[in-house]
Amino acid sequence: MTITIRAAREDDLFAITAIYEDAVLHGTSSYELTAPDLAEMTARFATLTAGGYPYLVAEIDGDIAGYAYAGAFRARPAYRFIVEDSVYVSPRHKGKGVGRALMEALIAEAARLGFRQIVAVIGDGHTDSASVKLHAKLGFKDAGKLAGTGYKHGRWLDTAFMQLALNEGADAPPDPASLPERRFRGEI
Repeated sequence: MTITIRAAREDDLFAITAIYEDAVLHGTSSYELTAPDLAEMTARFATLTAGGYPYLVAEIDGDIAGYAYAGAFRARPAYRFIVEDSVYVSPRHKGKGVGRALMEALIAEAARLGFRQIVAVIGDGHTDSASVKLHAKLGFKDAGKLAGTGYKHGRWLDTAFMQLALNEGADAPPDPASLPERRFRGEI
């Protein structure tokens, strides 16, 4: 079995929508209660890719096994060097290393683009959750928890925050050639 990571394309969105629908309906990582349709997922994809943010898919034998993307953490300009990651794996491909492969590629791409921090906002972020464990293995540090912030599937859920510094994090000034700086200056 070979996992291939590549940039997502619009023709991947049917599979991406199905993966996310399963996460919304059966999981607790997303606090959405109703799964968005293909049109909404297409609009979200277009917004992220138009902004230059990375959006990746994992393929196994031609099947979309999962996807990951990074987007703005907050809209205010001072946050422009921070991205928030999202990663979802198809139920039939969980436990095969798909999430890790996607996150490793996403981290590398976010670093290449010049971002300084990746923040994970993890729904149902208890210490034994697969997402918390994955992020910890990749070097993300605990950045706090908000207790009882989501109510889904008949129970209150905590939200965990984890953070990974990139490109010297806050220990060096921004790179003027980075995507966030060029976008801030209106060059792209």
